[in-house]
Amino acid sequence: MKLATSSLFQISGIALGTAILVSATSTPAKAISFVSQRADLQANDKIDWADLDFGISVPIAPGTVAKFVPYSFTGQSEQGLGYSVDIPKINNPRFTPPFIFPVTPSVPVNYSLGDAALFTGFAPGGFPAVGNPGPITIKFDTPVLGVGTQIGVDDSFQYTAFISAFDQQDNLLDNFSVAGIPPLNGIDNSAAFLGVSNNIANISKIVISSTEPNRALSLNFLSIKRASTPEPGIVFALGLLGIGLLTTKKKTTSNN
Repeated sequence: MKLATSSLFQISGIALGTAILVSATSTPAKAISFVSQRADLQANDKIDWADLDFGISVPIAPGTVAKFVPYSFTGQSEQGLGYSVDIPKINNPRFTPPFIFPVTPSVPVNYSLGDAALFTGFAPGGFPAVGNPGPITIKFDTPVLGVGTQIGVDDSFQYTAFISAFDQQDNLLDNFSVAGIPPLNGIDNSAAFLGVSNNIANISKIVISSTEPNRALSLNFLSIKRASTPEPGIVFALGLLGIGLLTTKKKTTSNN
């Protein structure tokens, strides 16, 4: 009977801890929010397109060498977060594949000088150039707290840019839009920033697009905010679970 009583206490302790853990992890999250300034994201990780170690290097302008990449590829952030990128394929031989290019005086995009930009691809010749409108979809191997990047649309002076965020089950968390900023003054880091943030790490995918149906998209580096420690509710629940098991162990020892 003592054994049965001890087992009952043990099961009760585990059940209590589990119930609290489930309750803590299922607490509704604060609504995801839009971030319009990179510094406000408080990032602790980064995806720099210049770090990609594959692709075909091709000069595209004086002092500017681009790296042509597949429409879909994978990589790792500076802190080892795995990710994948998907861009719709254009089945037209006139179009280039996507490519990475550095911002130089010969390619005066309104990012910062030296930034590496991911470009969806276009059909060279003529102005405005016909380009791959995307969207650009980026998935993370582990959900993050926040992510954002600056966006450009080729040969466009008035457009709206969009960012949509999804969880691991591909549920839409929310989407936001912002007026695009054309590179009227050259390399001045004025490009619009599109970011999303939440109080729990449940952002698994972002999709970036624009209102321009025939213009190429570009993104500079991604700033990422990742969770470095378990959520406070989970830590609290695990602590109670540990206390329950410790109490059960003491009761079992005393009964024996």
